Amino acid sequence: MITEYQQRLRARYLGAPVMAAPAPWQPVLDARTPIGGLLGIGFAVHPDTGHDLVMAVSHDGHGLFDAVTGEKIARDRDPDPATSTPDAHPDLTCPGLGPVAGTGIRIAGLFGGGLHGTTPDGWTVDVVSPDWPHDRVILSADGGANRGAAGGTWWHVFHSEYSELRAAGFSPTGLTLAVATSSDLTLWTRPQFPVED
Repeated sequence: MITEYQQRLRARYLGAPVMAAPAPWQPVLDARTPIGGLLGIGFAVHPDTGHDLVMAVSHDGHGLFDAVTGEKIARDRDPDPATSTPDAHPDLTCPGLGPVAGTGIRIAGLFGGGLHGTTPDGWTVDVVSPDWPHDRVILSADGGANRGAAGGTWWHVFHSEYSELRAAGFSPTGLTLAVATSSDLTLWTRPQFPVED
């Protein structure tokens, strides 16, 4: 049985339209990047530029994207079968490629694992499913309380109604928000943390 509080919470999420993430978050490439058969994603940092990198693991191999520009910077269409999926390693890693070759990258997605749910400066991301199996990704600036109407301190930024959600969360730096489904990757970025006086 669902309580009255749970009914109100469900209605709040069902009534919230998908909306743009608030400033300082900006979409990367203004569109979803199609990746068929996506199994999971993980983060690394580019050793030269300091940009967040997103590694995508799919049935068609591995790809590495710059999370600031959206550019695909490395691709391995035929990874070693022994390490091509994260379930081959106890800590769900796959070998990095391109500028992070030789580094194990933890992958969150179909085989488990998870991405960061908060940033050092207080942003929170949650996945809610008021109309399961369609997941909604909620970005909030109120510590995940999600009180009041959408667009105040929380935003419904992604609705997975066409593909299965694989992972949603922040990079370890807190500068990238990623949502991965079985068919695509969506990224938001921000330039830096606010400067405190």
